[in-house]
Amino acid sequence: MATEQAASPSKAALWGGRVLSALPVLALLGSGFMKVSHNHDYVETMVGKLGYPEGPITAIGIAELISVVLYAVPQTAVLGAVLLTGYLGGAVATHVRIGEGVAVPVIMGMVVWAGLFLRDPRVRALLPLRKV
Repeated sequence: MATEQAASPSKAALWGGRVLSALPVLALLGSGFMKVSHNHDYVETMVGKLGYPEGPITAIGIAELISVVLYAVPQTAVLGAVLLTGYLGGAVATHVRIGEGVAVPVIMGMVVWAGLFLRDPRVRALLPLRKV
């Protein structure tokens, strides 16, 4: 059964996975560039609202951008998804700490893995869906 699911994805699944994967890629690229460029409003939010010191914002942005690029490249997408899961886990922890909802980073993490599941047969082989 796992070998059936590990077969190449259909065109619909492949394109669905690409579209789903593009959503967090675009959002996180924008977020990463805002951190690296030290956009005034973004830095103000990171420091004032989220409680981060200004110093590590660039490093956080670079880690985010590297993870996104790894996720976007098919050969390194699994590593990128694992790194993005860790990154988004930090976002969840930050939002919990300040008493905000965690829906956005949790949903984004789910979309990361759903997109990868649809477009990568290795992930489908590792995490097979079973019929009851």
